[in-house]
Amino acid sequence: MNTVFRYKGWTWGFRSTVLLYFIVLVILPITGVYYNSVTLGWTVFMESIRDPIAWKAVLLTLRMAAMATVINIIIGTMIAWVLGRYRFRGRSLLNSLVDLPFALPTAVGGLMILLLLGPGSLVGRLAESLGFEIVFHQPAIVIAMVFVTFPFVIRAVQPLLEEIDPSEEEASYTLGASRSRTFWRVILPSMLPGMVSGGMLAFSRALAEFGAVVLVAGNIPGRTLVASVFIYGEVESDNPVGAAAVSVILLTLSFLILWGINIVQTRGRRR
Repeated sequence: MNTVFRYKGWTWGFRSTVLLYFIVLVILPITGVYYNSVTLGWTVFMESIRDPIAWKAVLLTLRMAAMATVINIIIGTMIAWVLGRYRFRGRSLLNSLVDLPFALPTAVGGLMILLLLGPGSLVGRLAESLGFEIVFHQPAIVIAMVFVTFPFVIRAVQPLLEEIDPSEEEASYTLGASRSRTFWRVILPSMLPGMVSGGMLAFSRALAEFGAVVLVAGNIPGRTLVASVFIYGEVESDNPVGAAAVSVILLTLSFLILWGINIVQTRGRRR
């Protein structure tokens, strides 16, 4: 009886610690953002949301994040396919490099893009000779978002590829299906939940990117000013309510995306 009591007490203490940790590091900061956005009243909150510069920053962020997500879904699925289906020299190194954006500070990623694609670089000079620029323009924003969200789709699709039963493909070939038909009818449906959930995570992460974007975007209102940099500028201008109002938009979008990811993953497990 004493052993059971001690076990239950230890379990209760562990759960309480985890719950307290979650409340302090997640719930309280999120609640603080929502609360601070309306501290001066709903009128000020709505005025902050209707600010043309704020809306343009949010819409630009959504558009750039969507473009980066599409690129990551396509390229990430291809890379996951190569890593999961082929064995070649350097595969383990390539597989480990996939997670580099997770470990690398995003500001360093922005600096890398600036050095590789900036006006003084070989690629930058070539782009200028062709009549367009990369850094300090919207293409640089997309590249920065692609870089920081690069691993999400790969790490979501790769395990699904490894779980596909080879007998299913063999049965498809035995029944006379071609390789392309087998891919569309057997393999792709198995990868699709990972592509969707990984893409949604990449989109949510791109919405909040700051470190890499701020170095390469140019931060021109209405053209290259994204939401995260706008929030930073509002804080620097001593306007926390305006910063919180835009943060509420991004937070709400992130909540909806995470809810959607949970639905996709739940349906995938049921299958």
